Amino acid sequence: MGMIHLAEISTRAPKELEKSKTKEKSAELLTEISDLQNLLYASSTNSLLVILQGMDASGKDGAIRSVFSSVNPQGISVSSFKVPTDIEAAHDFLWRIHQHTPAKGMIQVFNRSHYEDILITRVHKWCDDKTAVKRMKAINDFEDLVQQHNNTSILKFYLHISHEEQKERLDERVHNPAKQWKYNEGDLKEADHWDQYMKVYEECMENCNLPPWIIVPSDQNWYKEYIILKNIRDALLGLKLSFPKIKKKEK
Repeated sequence: MGMIHLAEISTRAPKELEKSKTKEKSAELLTEISDLQNLLYASSTNSLLVILQGMDASGKDGAIRSVFSSVNPQGISVSSFKVPTDIEAAHDFLWRIHQHTPAKGMIQVFNRSHYEDILITRVHKWCDDKTAVKRMKAINDFEDLVQQHNNTSILKFYLHISHEEQKERLDERVHNPAKQWKYNEGDLKEADHWDQYMKVYEECMENCNLPPWIIVPSDQNWYKEYIILKNIRDALLGLKLSFPKIKKKEK
C-alpha cells in the first residue's frame, strides 16, 4: 500500500449520489446487519472488531448510535480509550486493549483505540519516532494474533472530515444548547495541530495496513453511515456462517 495523502481524498459524497436513495439503502443494510449479527451470535465461531478513528467532531459517537441501532445489545460491546489510568500506564500500551477484544460471537466497537498511542502521543512528542516504529510493529503483531487465533475480522475506519467542517462542528458545541455537553476546551487546542495529525495518520495508515484502513468521507453523516454499514454487512456476509444444529446425544 502506497503513502496515503488525506488532503487529496474528498471528505464528501460523490455529487451524483442521491441522499434519499442512499438513506433507503442504509435502512436495508440495518435490517441485514441485524439478521447477520443474530447469526454471528448464535454460531459463536467468529467475531468482529470495528475500530473507529478520526479527529475530534468527526462523528464517531453518532456513527455508533446510528450504525448499530438495530443490533441485539447482548451481542455487542463498545469500549472508549482515553488517557490511561495509573494501572494501565504501568503495563505495556496494548495491555488495556487486549482485555476488550471480542469473544467469539460478539461485535466489539473501539471508539478510538490502540492507535492513539502512535497518534496523539506523537503529535505532542510523548512518544519519539523510534518508539512509534516499535509500537506500529507491535500493533501489526497484535492485530494478526487476534485475526488468526480467534477468528476475529477487523474493520478499521478513519472518519475523514475537512478542517472546515470540524471547525463548524466544534463551534456548534459552543452555541447549540443541545450539544454543549460535548464541549471540551481541549478539543479546540487539538484542532490547532491539524497538520501534524494528518501527517501521523498518514504514516499510521502506511505502516499498519493489514487489514487496510477504510477512509470514510464524513462531512455528511448520511454518507458516512452508509459506507460503514455497507462494509460491516459485507464483512459479516463474507464469514458465510450458518445456524448451529441440534447436537444429537451419543448412544
